[in-house]
Amino acid sequence: MNFNEYQESARKYDTFSYEDFVRAGSKVSDVGVLEKVLGIAGEAGEACDKIKKIIRDNEGVVTDEKRLEIIKEFGDVLWYLAMVSRYLGVEFNEVAEINLKKLEDRFQRNQIHGAGDNR
Repeated sequence: MNFNEYQESARKYDTFSYEDFVRAGSKVSDVGVLEKVLGIAGEAGEACDKIKKIIRDNEGVVTDEKRLEIIKEFGDVLWYLAMVSRYLGVEFNEVAEINLKKLEDRFQRNQIHGAGDNR
């Protein structure tokens, strides 16, 4: 499965109407978009919290059970990213491709480390 196939398959779980979003003028302030942006933050936070607790409670050792819990949170982040991309009219493959090009450019310029989007 590629990212576009995932994006298309995952849209059936969207409880908001993309069509209503388009009819309302495709504003990022739409509740359907905001719900997904907040979902990204929430699910990423849950993944981080699980990792924090592994460090705190299990000396950093990741069991198979904990690994699966983290993977599920990553999947939730993936879903929200795919849906926000859809609402913005972006194919999810394009997100991955642009990211890899950005990383390759930074790598070639020895700028992987550092801060800022345009390093």
